[in-house]
Amino acid sequence: MSEPDRRRGLALLRRRVHIVLDGGSHDRLARIVHRALIGLVVLSVVSVIFESVPEYGDEYATLFNVIEYVAVAAFTLEYILRVWCAPELAFLADRSPMSARLAFIRSGWAIIDLAAFLPFYLSFYFSTDLRVFLMLRLLRFFKFARYSPGIRTLLAVIEAERKALLAWLILLFGAVLFYSTAMHLAEHEAQPEKFGTIPDAMWWAIETVTTVGYGEVIPLTLAGKLIASFAMVTGFLLLGLPVGILATAFAEEIHRREFVVTWTMVASVPLFRGLDASGIAEIMRYLRAQSIPRGAVIVRKGDPAHSMYFIAEGEVEVELPQENVRLGEGQFFGEMAVLQKTSRSADVRATASTKLLVLDTYDLQTLTKRNPEIGDAIREVAQSRSELAPAERHGDMIEAELEEPAAVPEQASEA
Repeated sequence: MSEPDRRRGLALLRRRVHIVLDGGSHDRLARIVHRALIGLVVLSVVSVIFESVPEYGDEYATLFNVIEYVAVAAFTLEYILRVWCAPELAFLADRSPMSARLAFIRSGWAIIDLAAFLPFYLSFYFSTDLRVFLMLRLLRFFKFARYSPGIRTLLAVIEAERKALLAWLILLFGAVLFYSTAMHLAEHEAQPEKFGTIPDAMWWAIETVTTVGYGEVIPLTLAGKLIASFAMVTGFLLLGLPVGILATAFAEEIHRREFVVTWTMVASVPLFRGLDASGIAEIMRYLRAQSIPRGAVIVRKGDPAHSMYFIAEGEVEVELPQENVRLGEGQFFGEMAVLQKTSRSADVRATASTKLLVLDTYDLQTLTKRNPEIGDAIREVAQSRSELAPAERHGDMIEAELEEPAAVPEQASEA
């Protein structure tokens, strides 16, 4: 095998592994791998919990060890493969392979993946309290975040609102500092052992402002009771702020990511304008919505074709060898590769915040079987594009999609 063929084979293998690890629900093998990893996370966490019970730890020690060895082996292999496939990540596509891998290793997701198995290896080199490593092993619970869209959305919300949350923390600390100082001045003579210093008073201020109120430290003087009253009211006000910030941001994030597919959106797509009411209603059953931020890669050249895309709002750019082509609202792309079951032949990137209507390959096949007229309309447009001159631009990948279908691995074609 020549060197170029070997490199091409490695590139195809790396892309396939990336699709399996991060391909989502479109790829059958990816679904199996994700579910297996989730099950392994659950099993290992449950094992760690029950291992701490003496009678279970002694009786099922062998089983717990087997689970731990399997989990560590799987998580280690997953981490190595993710580092190897880092250049395939969309947000690292512009970097060199080494730079992409180093950037991935420093990312939060990679740190969580590393924490899932690193304590096991550290336990062989450091003699310390085993309970510390037990605690570290439980960090693999946070791997759920990688496979849970809800948790990822919540983390994105926290990241987006970090400045507002930091401002809230500053206000909270300011309130604790103010009320602990005031209570120290009011109560230090009556209760010197509890309010003799500001740090002593801060414990009372924290439990009061956070509305916990254990009750083991209470004011005795009139001034102290007045200060405590204001502290409790302030606590109620402050604790409501992060709830409002996160709830509003979470709702906006959900709206951006999964906007509602309305009748007007579907009907505005030129391909569907000739359909009657029942046809549009049928289309809405199969379309799913997707919001793409500006600059994100929607389709990458060489990837298996899983879906065709309709632009409901925004703009995308098809990166062709000769020139880049921009597509706007109402246009669509990707149907040629889906219909011909080939790999993608061009990169498509969002040039603005874009809302897409996505029709997956399986749903397209089901839809065309149930409604032949819809399939005929799609195939008619696809056929008309095969006869277009290169200067004409009607929404798909133009020349790039019209090239002779490249040979792709059978597994990728079926994905």
